[in-house]
Amino acid sequence: MLANDIPHLHVPSSPTVSGDPRSGGAAFVAVSRPDLEQDAYRSTIERVTADGAVRWSAGDHDASPVLSPDGRWLAFLRNDGDDRPQVAVAPVDGGEARVVTALPLGAGTPVWSPDSTRIAVTARFPEPGRYGSAVSGSDRRPAPNAEAPRLITRLDFHVNGTGYLLDKPQQLVVVDVTDRDAPLVDSALTSAPCSVSAPAWYPDGSALLVVAPRDLGARETHDDDLYRVDATDGTIALAIRTEGSVSSTTATPDGTVYYTGASHLDGRLVGEPEGLWAAAHGSDPVRLTARETVDVTGTPVVHGDDVLIAVLDRGTVGIRRVPTGTNAPLQLDELPTVLGGHVVVSGFDVDGDVLVATAGTPASPGEVHVVDLTDGGEGTVGTEGTDATVLTDYAAPLRTDAAAPGVRRIEELTGTSPDGTPVHGWVVLPEGDGPHPVLRVVHGGPFGQDTWAFFDEAQVYASAGYAVVIGNPRGSGGYGLEHGRAVIGAMGTVDVDDVLALLDAALERPDLDASRVGIMGGSYGGFMTSWVAAHHGERFVAAWSERAVNAWDSFAGSSDIGWFFADAYVGADPEEQRRRSPLSYAHQVTIPFMVAHSEEDWRCPIEQGHRQFVALKRAGVDASFLVFPGEGHELSRSGRPWHRVQRFEHVLAWWAQHLPVTPVA
Repeated sequence: MLANDIPHLHVPSSPTVSGDPRSGGAAFVAVSRPDLEQDAYRSTIERVTADGAVRWSAGDHDASPVLSPDGRWLAFLRNDGDDRPQVAVAPVDGGEARVVTALPLGAGTPVWSPDSTRIAVTARFPEPGRYGSAVSGSDRRPAPNAEAPRLITRLDFHVNGTGYLLDKPQQLVVVDVTDRDAPLVDSALTSAPCSVSAPAWYPDGSALLVVAPRDLGARETHDDDLYRVDATDGTIALAIRTEGSVSSTTATPDGTVYYTGASHLDGRLVGEPEGLWAAAHGSDPVRLTARETVDVTGTPVVHGDDVLIAVLDRGTVGIRRVPTGTNAPLQLDELPTVLGGHVVVSGFDVDGDVLVATAGTPASPGEVHVVDLTDGGEGTVGTEGTDATVLTDYAAPLRTDAAAPGVRRIEELTGTSPDGTPVHGWVVLPEGDGPHPVLRVVHGGPFGQDTWAFFDEAQVYASAGYAVVIGNPRGSGGYGLEHGRAVIGAMGTVDVDDVLALLDAALERPDLDASRVGIMGGSYGGFMTSWVAAHHGERFVAAWSERAVNAWDSFAGSSDIGWFFADAYVGADPEEQRRRSPLSYAHQVTIPFMVAHSEEDWRCPIEQGHRQFVALKRAGVDASFLVFPGEGHELSRSGRPWHRVQRFEHVLAWWAQHLPVTPVA
C-alpha cells in the first residue's frame, strides 16, 4: 500500500441483517472510503447477499443503516455535506428515502422501536446564539468568533473531536415515522440537565433506557447510571445504579437489562476492562464476566439463553457466548467462541440463528462475515483463510490495483522482558530477503492494543521497504487485568522493557537489520518514543514522536482528560510528574527527532509538542516540528484525506533521510 492508496481503504460499518444473507436474506452496511478529489469521506449503503455487495443508497454521505424489526424499512443517517446528518427512512425493497428530522446539529445512530413505528436518536441542541443558531429574541446568527463568551465552572467541559460540551447537551429524540405528512422533527423528547446517550427501547415500546452521568450530571463524575425515559412525555427516572461507566445497553422482555461497562470501585479509572453486566430495575448489577481476564466491547445481543458480546483477546476482537445463568463471573476460557481467530470485529447483528459481523483481518480493513448459530456453531478467521462465510471483498483494490504494491505479510512474535514477562506482537514484512531496516511503532492508550487486523500505517511503511514491529507491552488491553494496570504509577519502566524486548525478538530474524532501527508512535506511543529516545537513544538512528504526552504537569491542565488521567496514571505529586515526563530528559536526546502535532488536538494539546520541540532545540538536538492545521487527535485515522497522505509523505521522507532503505555506502 502506498500513501496515496488510501482511497482503496473501503471500511464497512456495523451491519444490520434480515434473514440469512446466504439464502434469500440480506445484510446492509455503510461503506466509508477517503476521496482525495473532494478531500472528504464518502459513505454509501450497500446491500450484501451471497452474490456480494451492491450499492443500495443514492447518497454519497449515507451512514449507520438499521433495519426495522419487521424488516420492511431501513433507517439511516443522510448528510448533505453540512456535517449535520439527519435521519432518513426508505423501504428495504427500493423507493425514495424520506428525511424525517431537521435537528440543529444532526442526529446519532437510529434505534427502532419494537413495533417499527418510531425511531429514537440522540442529538445535541445548542444554546441560542451558538453553532449557527439564532440569538434569543433575534434572527442574528453569530459567526463562531463572534459568539458570546463561555462561562465555565466545571472540569468536564470539553472533549477531543466534539469540542465544548456544556453549551450543546445531547438529548433524546423520538420520531414517529408512520405519518408521512408530519413536519420534520427538530426538538427533543427530553430536557435533561446533562447529556444522555446509548438509547435502547423497552420491549413493550413504552419507554427507553438511556445512559447518563450519576445524579444527572449534578457534578463532575466518571460514573454513569441507567435511566428510564417515558416515550410519550420524556419523563426521566433512575432505573439502575451501576458501579462505574456504561457503554451500551439492551433490555429483554423478562425485565433484565444487560449492559457493558467498567467498575470504578476503589477509584479505579484507568486500565480497567469493561465487563458484561445484568440487572433488573432497582436491583444491584451482577457482573457476568470476570474482571481479571475478560474485556468486552460493543453492544450485547441476546440469543436464546446466552448473550453474545465482542471480547478483546491477544490482538483480536472475537465474539463470545456468555451464559446468563451463571452464579459467578466467567473467565475468558469459560466463554464459548462464536467468531474467533485472527479477526477484529467492529460490529455484529443477529437475526434468528444467523450472525453477521463486520471484521478486519490481516488482509483487509473490513469484510462482512456470516456464522450459523445453530448447535453453538463457531467460525474462525486466520491469516490464510476462514471457515466463516465471507460475503464481501472490499480489500480487492489493495490487491488488484496494478500501481499498488499489495498487502504485506504479518507474522507473530513473542519476546521476553528482563523479568521474564512474555511480550506479544507482530512484524509486518516488506518484499524481498533483506536485511531490512526496522521501525518500532508503538501504539497509543496505553490501554489500547495492536491487532492482527490490516493496519494502514504498517502497510505503507512495509511497502516502502521497512520491517514494522508492533505489539502490546504491559499497559495494553486484551491481556488481562494485571497486564493492563501494570503501568499505573510505573510509566517508563516495565513498558519500556517490553517495547525493547519485543524489538530484540524481532531483531533475531536474519531478514531484519539490527544496526538500522528507528522508533515512532502516537499519543502514549509518542510518550514512549520521547522517553526511549532520551534513555535508549543509542539503539535508534532517529525518532518520530506524534501527538505525544511529553509533560504531565501541563497535560493535567490542558487535556480534555488531563484533570483525572494524569493523576490516575502518574499521581498528583509534582516531582513524580516531572520524573515521569519525557520533557525532563529532552536534553539527553542525541538522535534526530521529529515532533508532529495537530493544532486542534484537545486530547494531547499542541502545547505538549511546543514544549518538547523548544526543549530539544535549546539542547542542540536536530529537531523538527510538523504541525497540521485544523486537525485533532485522530488525524492519522480520520483526518482530512489529503492530510493523511501528506502525513505519510512526511513520515517516509523523514525515514528516507535518516534511515534509508538502501544503506548509504
